[in-house]
Amino acid sequence: MTGALTLIGNVNVDLILGPAAPWPTPGTELIVADQDLRFGGSTGNSALAAIALGAQVRVIANIGRDPIGAWLAGHMPKQAKRWSRSERPSAISVGIGHPEGERTFFTALGHLADFSLADVIRQLPPRAAPDEIALLSGVFVTPLLAADYPSLLQELRRRGFAIALDTGWPTGGWTAETRERVLNWCGLVDYALFNEVEVASLAPGLDLSAAARQVLRRLSPGGALVVKRGGDGAALVSATGEFAVSAPAVPVIDTIGAGDVFNAAFLLAAQTGEAPADALRSAVACASRAVSTRPRQFCCPQAA
Repeated sequence: MTGALTLIGNVNVDLILGPAAPWPTPGTELIVADQDLRFGGSTGNSALAAIALGAQVRVIANIGRDPIGAWLAGHMPKQAKRWSRSERPSAISVGIGHPEGERTFFTALGHLADFSLADVIRQLPPRAAPDEIALLSGVFVTPLLAADYPSLLQELRRRGFAIALDTGWPTGGWTAETRERVLNWCGLVDYALFNEVEVASLAPGLDLSAAARQVLRRLSPGGALVVKRGGDGAALVSATGEFAVSAPAVPVIDTIGAGDVFNAAFLLAAQTGEAPADALRSAVACASRAVSTRPRQFCCPQAA
């Protein structure tokens, strides 16, 4: 799988601990079995997956000017030469895994609070390569940039990028104001990569299928909505129809970043000419492989 993908958003440290059950009482200590300190963030996870899948990537991000920032830069030294430096401490996200596979995150924004439209514009090429896609992720942990998303989306379109969006969970929840803000962004989005809870939150009061069709109507003409459903697979809704792909039954080891892996695999498959249904299958297979392997692998065995 090859292609070019521009990834814009959060690169930070992910500290993964777990499984944790029950949730500890304040003032106590809980011993967990597993720990993992990794290069991460939504954008970082997608970058690792895309590189593992053989893609050419451009990662647009920032880091702190501290030892943790240097550690992050060491994972992608060529990419990091372009990254802006913040005087704030580098961001850390602590992910607590739960036995049923869900997770809870505690994030200190650190350098992410400084990531701005100017930082992105400085790192963008004057024109996109043919068929190049820009994936925006980590939206709500980069609040300064999110405030300028209308301008960013217009600039990406002007430079010839197709645009993909994965908002993640808003820190203040899906208020009416946040819903309308995201739906307004969708007017310039070609691929909306949302999970089923996010889709339902964007169109409250509707069943998932009706909510997906309502969100689709807010996308760019010809756009597609991908609904990520975890262990149940994924669905794609577009003007030409709807179809779903089931996920294989796999032993779940680590779900953190699974949606980010899915995003990279889906966009790269679509970019290299796979039919939408095949791109969806590729992404589900890749994410399923990722959540069921340690060290994490991205290609399903028959594609490796």
